[in-house]
Amino acid sequence: MLNRVILIGRLTRDPELRYTPNGVAVTTFTLAVDRPFTNQQGQREADFINIVTWRQLAETCANYLKKGRLTAVEGRIQIRNYENNEGRRVYVTEVVADNVRFLESMSKTSQGQSYPSSDDGRFTDDPFADQGKTIDISDDDLPF
Repeated sequence: MLNRVILIGRLTRDPELRYTPNGVAVTTFTLAVDRPFTNQQGQREADFINIVTWRQLAETCANYLKKGRLTAVEGRIQIRNYENNEGRRVYVTEVVADNVRFLESMSKTSQGQSYPSSDDGRFTDDPFADQGKTIDISDDDLPF
């Protein structure tokens, strides 16, 4: 059996870091992921997917992710349920991430830049626009 998910999207809000009573870090955030098609009005829609990270990954996400940041998440789908204050059973579907990749440089989002989008709502900012520049590294810095 296989339960594996890979998502790329933008955070809809800053991550929320909490600690369990045993001191284990847990961070939650929501990822907006564009659907690969447009609706009847020609507009692109998105799904808003809840993400949960644990332990060191949770602390890293809380420290470095911010609202609007392009992020890749890899993990598994989990469905849990609980009884709310009204006695109703509530089901929650979320992705428990075991790998999170930051797809934009921290300086770009920390400078408060907005992310331009096209008419169909897709983001057009190219995270690889600065690729191809020469990097000055000495042979002593190489790990091989």
